[in-house]
Amino acid sequence: MNVSVTTATNDSSNCISSKENAVGLSVLYLLTFPLALLLNSVAAWVSLHLKSTTTFIVYLKNLICADLLLTLMLPFIAVSDLPGAPLWLVLLSCQFFSVLFYTFLYTSITFLGLISLDRFAKIVTPQSKIAQNVILSSGISVAVWMTVFGISALPTMILSNKKVTVTEYQSCLDIKVPAGVLYHKYLSIYLNMYFWCVSVVVAGCYICITNKVIQSFRNSGSNNSKGKQKIKLRVFMVLVVFFASFGPYHIVRIPYTFQQVNSDSYADCSFWWGKLAKELSLWLASNNVCVDPLLYVFICREFNNKLLSLLNNLSQTLAFTVEIYGAK
Repeated sequence: MNVSVTTATNDSSNCISSKENAVGLSVLYLLTFPLALLLNSVAAWVSLHLKSTTTFIVYLKNLICADLLLTLMLPFIAVSDLPGAPLWLVLLSCQFFSVLFYTFLYTSITFLGLISLDRFAKIVTPQSKIAQNVILSSGISVAVWMTVFGISALPTMILSNKKVTVTEYQSCLDIKVPAGVLYHKYLSIYLNMYFWCVSVVVAGCYICITNKVIQSFRNSGSNNSKGKQKIKLRVFMVLVVFFASFGPYHIVRIPYTFQQVNSDSYADCSFWWGKLAKELSLWLASNNVCVDPLLYVFICREFNNKLLSLLNNLSQTLAFTVEIYGAK
């Protein structure tokens, strides 16, 4: 992810300033962090008070955890990308913080897919008992964390141990051994394909859910146009947020990866334009952690009710405390 490098180009006047890009991107991440931390801390606070009585809540809690952990990576990513950042911090980010960032990102995407499957199973195939097994969903959640970490994070960390000096360093790819460069290439392709597969699942599930609910209205003879519009709006918002957040990054990622593993690309201005597009779209993807907590309120009645209950209790506690101190 690191962009604090010296741009080597044929015609430097026509290429982007990597230092200016690094500062701009770091500022964007630092601006995202406080809001993301606030929203995800509140979401985590609410989730701790929710009982894992349904598969939906199990997946929701894991999604909240992934988003909160991703949020905590943002300041490390931002600081290590600043021009003048010490090499040890840059290398630490390349080997650990950036790797964990991607791990939590794809863990979040996976649980968004599982939530869509869970809602599909409960609405379209309510007779299925296996899909509504809380113990099974807990096991699936553990498997997701272990699989994503085992495939994405662990090999990348192990294969990113090459020693480089300040003058030799251009990007995080420079600290990968040859096997690490090859693994990075194929992992990027695999994760991109994986995202589009999850996208098909998410879109298909929510479209089927919408059709099923509207069909139920028709079968019951109900002419609840407001209810139909509300359902369509919810599905539309979920799909728009999902594709607007993650789509651009996965569109530009593959061409950039092929440029990245080509050692001659650093002298080409198109590489730096591709890098800028990748970094901006990745920042956009990271902003999904700010949107998810708002969607929880919008699509999850249990979450919404618990949030309102906790806020009400908190306001009563604060009012009581102020009253006591005011009496003194």
